[in-house]
Amino acid sequence: MPTLLLLLATLAAAPAGFSAQPLEAGRPAPPPEWALLERQLIEKLHPAAMEFVKRYTQPDGTLIWRREWPGMDGSDDGYESFYNFPLYYALGGPEEMNALSRKLWDAVTRLFTRYGTVYKEFDAYYDWMHHGESYVNFYFFGLADPTDARFRERALRFAGLYLNEDPEAPNWDPVRKLIRSPINGSKGPRFVNTAEDWVTHRDVLANYPLPYDDIPNVTHSKAWTDDKLFPYILDTMNQRMMKGDVPLNLTATSLMLNAYLYTGEARYRDWVLDYVNAWRERTRRNNGILPDNVGLSGRIGENMDGKWWGGYYGWRWPHGLFNLLEASTIGASNALLLTGDFQYLDLPRSQIDLVLSQSRLENGRRLVPHRHAEKGWYDFRPLPPQYPVNLWYLSFDPADRARVERGVDLAALERFVYRKAKGDDKHEGPWLAFLAGRNPQYPEQMLRANYQETLRRLEMIRQDATDPEQMNVHHWQQRNPVVLEGLVQLMLGGPNHIYHGGLLHTRLRYFDPKAKRPGVPPDVAALVDGVSADSVSVKLVNLHPSAPRDVIVQAGMFAEHEFTTAESEGSTVTVNARELAVRLRPGALAHLKLGMKRWAHQPTYAFPWHERKAR
Repeated sequence: MPTLLLLLATLAAAPAGFSAQPLEAGRPAPPPEWALLERQLIEKLHPAAMEFVKRYTQPDGTLIWRREWPGMDGSDDGYESFYNFPLYYALGGPEEMNALSRKLWDAVTRLFTRYGTVYKEFDAYYDWMHHGESYVNFYFFGLADPTDARFRERALRFAGLYLNEDPEAPNWDPVRKLIRSPINGSKGPRFVNTAEDWVTHRDVLANYPLPYDDIPNVTHSKAWTDDKLFPYILDTMNQRMMKGDVPLNLTATSLMLNAYLYTGEARYRDWVLDYVNAWRERTRRNNGILPDNVGLSGRIGENMDGKWWGGYYGWRWPHGLFNLLEASTIGASNALLLTGDFQYLDLPRSQIDLVLSQSRLENGRRLVPHRHAEKGWYDFRPLPPQYPVNLWYLSFDPADRARVERGVDLAALERFVYRKAKGDDKHEGPWLAFLAGRNPQYPEQMLRANYQETLRRLEMIRQDATDPEQMNVHHWQQRNPVVLEGLVQLMLGGPNHIYHGGLLHTRLRYFDPKAKRPGVPPDVAALVDGVSADSVSVKLVNLHPSAPRDVIVQAGMFAEHEFTTAESEGSTVTVNARELAVRLRPGALAHLKLGMKRWAHQPTYAFPWHERKAR
């Protein structure tokens, strides 16, 4: 039996902590180009991050920015500016990144508390598109170090804001299973918005369609910036939008699941499932269409004269389909993570099927409606590909693959053209083509492109002469040089998280058993080169010519999957464990095909050497 398989067989029966003596694995080989590029990116993102932080923050970590910032918007952008720092550490970035990312999170919290946007360390009130942008940063801390007592306490306290554990924040109706307003947070539901709440956002919203066509005295979107007309918009929104629940609030399931991943307590799990099931039931009652507004009584269209459209961040305003697919996919994927029940994916599936049923072909392109109002379905554009791609990745159901093929121009999707996006997450297509064997150069292409993007952002930083008093809230996000999409796809075998509040669902993650920390050890590179419904194939490389490297490979980002078998060099052994420990010989390359039973365990942030609960 090859030494690698002997190692795996030994470690499969080893107790927690991996006390068994590992055996050497892999064969010496010249390092592949992708491995050299991957290690370069892992190592060089650190000085880039430090240059960024030095340029834009005070010694205490607070942003060098304005003395005042009014309104309810903005704190999300502060957190977003460093949102992937803890993930970088969790992938194998330097130890300093763990403490730095926490320092920066604390500093953003202090700054926006001073501005009045944050209260009790959580956004005082805003919607869950923006909460979601804020708290992906926060969720990554559990992946970086779940034993940090301060961040664990915050995770439970923040989840408690939606369990009515804080008397100042009665956000949740436990009887009707609804969040009581689209605008919510540590000060509770915001039933009445003021002009001051929207002061920093009015010029942005002037570029979107009006929320309604029948607002008194208002006929065009520029009314957002007209002090005489804006009150009519605000009054109409307060009357129709602000009392009751909206699908956007499904993004709050990530906050509750974050607490569960720390604790395993059933109340957090039950809340997620209750809430997702409530929206599934509302969709069933609405003839399969996800309604975008539910009144405080639980009635669909309660404040909209019975209409199922017209809610805040709903089918009509401001983005339409994008928000419905994003929130429903986040909620469904979180419920799937907890249960392994693929039926939860029917919620976003049904909405994709709905718009595909209304689609049209124009110049060879399939366009789907992104909005609905009194005039019916309108605003025909291509289906956003990341949502059907995410569904198919989660399920590996051929019917979900068919949805991708029906709704998306695959040739265009799979073509590699590097595009800068807010969440650095626009390259699902060429990655899928690589996994299917149609783009073997993708790893090198993507890693080079990510490094080039880091260099481009550093040059922006060096040329930046903007007065801090004139910087907008997106200034730092646009310059954050830590670009991770390629590392996530190639190392972990999954797409980037859904940017506005989704958790990171992947097939693998890694730990350094010697340093007792997350991420690949020094000199180790990893490439997932195959994924199926019940297996994953990964190459592991030790770039050190004279020293071995030990690495733990975990099944799933949250240890939710289980390795069933391990195959290498033509031999297969039974594993039946959440993780594998491998010792790579000096200069060695190992290629493993790992059988996998997905959703076999309750998810957890706990590391392999921590105590873990069984399903």
